[in-house]
Amino acid sequence: MKTIKELESISTQIRIDVLRMINSAASGHPGGSLDCADLFAALYFGIMDVEPKNFTRAGVNEDMFFLSIGHIAPVWYSALARRGYFPVEELGTLRKMGSRLQGHPSWHSNLPGVRVASGSLGQGLSVGVGAALSKKMDKDNKLVFTLHGDGEIEEGQIWEAAMFAGANKVDNLVAIIDVNHAQIDGRTENVCDSSSLKEKFLAFKWDVLECNGNDMQELVSALQQCKEHTGKGKPVMLLMNTKMGFGVDFMEDDNGWHGKAPNDEQTQKALSQLEETLGDY
Repeated sequence: MKTIKELESISTQIRIDVLRMINSAASGHPGGSLDCADLFAALYFGIMDVEPKNFTRAGVNEDMFFLSIGHIAPVWYSALARRGYFPVEELGTLRKMGSRLQGHPSWHSNLPGVRVASGSLGQGLSVGVGAALSKKMDKDNKLVFTLHGDGEIEEGQIWEAAMFAGANKVDNLVAIIDVNHAQIDGRTENVCDSSSLKEKFLAFKWDVLECNGNDMQELVSALQQCKEHTGKGKPVMLLMNTKMGFGVDFMEDDNGWHGKAPNDEQTQKALSQLEETLGDY
């Protein structure tokens, strides 16, 4: 397990990678990628038991992760590369012709770390539930983690999966919702109010925890608690409160950066607020 300071350094580098990748591609989704950088650093460098050099799609005897909000692929790609799944230099190919780093993750590109295609919102929880049940059937005691957006959960399939998971005691599943109150059309409370999330998931027989997803100490503690809550007859939900665009002052809490690439001047301004920690790709 990395120290909190080390995890913070990694998350800063992930943010730098995200900005460079999206700027170079002139396309992508920086807002959610930036606010989830702390989570990906914590998961891949501390919380999850994974085998980067021996990755298999089956995920036997290792924790599995599924990104339901596939449009924030850049933050995942950076974490995977920095963790050793594939060469860091490949990050520069985001959204380029022939690249394995597509705008939304796809297993067809044979990219280590990716097990299913995602980006059609609302499907990741169903996939996670299936993977978790498969582990139970195989007597595999590792966990399944999924990541969702508070805008994404407007999709009906999320609630079918949530109901099923609670009713069937899928207690080796940890689902995380990035509660940043922002989606492409505006504030979530103005588009389709998803408040009272804790009460909703408690009603579906989940254990529910909450944390500040942009405070590494609090985030790591919450994720550790999530692991401790598994195996007790209920799936676990972590409501992770963040600010869209966290780490770059002019992007923070601004849904306008949901899917807009920064130009060269904006990218340099953003990078000036972050300290290189692991080296350029």
